[in-house]
Amino acid sequence: MTQPPHTLPWPNDTTPLMLAPMQGLTNQALRGLFASWVRPDTLFTEFMRVAPGATTKRLSAVDLREMAATEQGIPLVVQLIGHGTEALVSAARIAQDAGAAHINLNLGCPYGRMTTGLTGGGILQRPELLQELVPALRDVISGSFSIKLRAGYDDPQQIFSLLPLFETAQVDFLVLHPRTVLQEYHGLADHTVTARVVRETRLPVIANGDIRTAEAGRRVLEQTGAAGLMLGRGAIADPLLFQRLRNADLAAPSRTEKAAMLRRYLSELLSNYQQLFCGEQQILGKVKTVFACMDDPDFSKQIKALRKARTIHQFTEQIATLG
Repeated sequence: MTQPPHTLPWPNDTTPLMLAPMQGLTNQALRGLFASWVRPDTLFTEFMRVAPGATTKRLSAVDLREMAATEQGIPLVVQLIGHGTEALVSAARIAQDAGAAHINLNLGCPYGRMTTGLTGGGILQRPELLQELVPALRDVISGSFSIKLRAGYDDPQQIFSLLPLFETAQVDFLVLHPRTVLQEYHGLADHTVTARVVRETRLPVIANGDIRTAEAGRRVLEQTGAAGLMLGRGAIADPLLFQRLRNADLAAPSRTEKAAMLRRYLSELLSNYQQLFCGEQQILGKVKTVFACMDDPDFSKQIKALRKARTIHQFTEQIATLG
């Protein structure tokens, strides 16, 4: 029986720009900063590990505290990673009961193979498992149900054999990163695969992968016909990428503008982490995770110095000198 359409986690009649789920990065502190500053159309939690086997504690207490339909008025998608239909269906029910309105299944993470079962992108090694899992999740998820996935495990054409299942199960939308799981983050995201997926499915497809500039984002939208974009490392390096994608008249930032962005970004992120975590080294360690995404040669020496800061006072002083 055809279900009524679910409310998608982005405003109607828009080309949504989403902040990607990135483990160790897009926690509440960073999402809160992006929500208040650049207002992504959709936010995702970091992936939430689903405990397998016979247990009543499918999700951690920390993860359960993050369950919500929105953050600062922006739709929030809860992403689950795990294996086993029973475990994932149970976790989806628990997430909804705790307040989640939008649930995403992670079939893309190349580092999701941390348990005895196939998780994340690893499940694509056994696509037959999805024949039971995807419809079962659809049956219990009352809000939007989406899947974030790689183009395949070792074959970038694998996605095309999965599209009929996703459509029949009435998945609401796909987020596609057009690399294979085995590629991890090597090579380039092949958005000709994205374009073909868009042509061959009626489902909305969100393009993800190697969108580091506004020019690249607009090119992907134009060449693929994707319904929207998911920004990961590019947005972590430069939050104002959201603004430049929305406003084609905004020029590429000057060094002075980039320095001002970095000062605000790092100062506010430091403040958010000081409210969320305890201990100077833990706070500094969390803030410094964003540097893994920053490769602007204009600031390479200053970022290197910030990485070496051993106290919050020293870190703050170095932020002030960015220019």
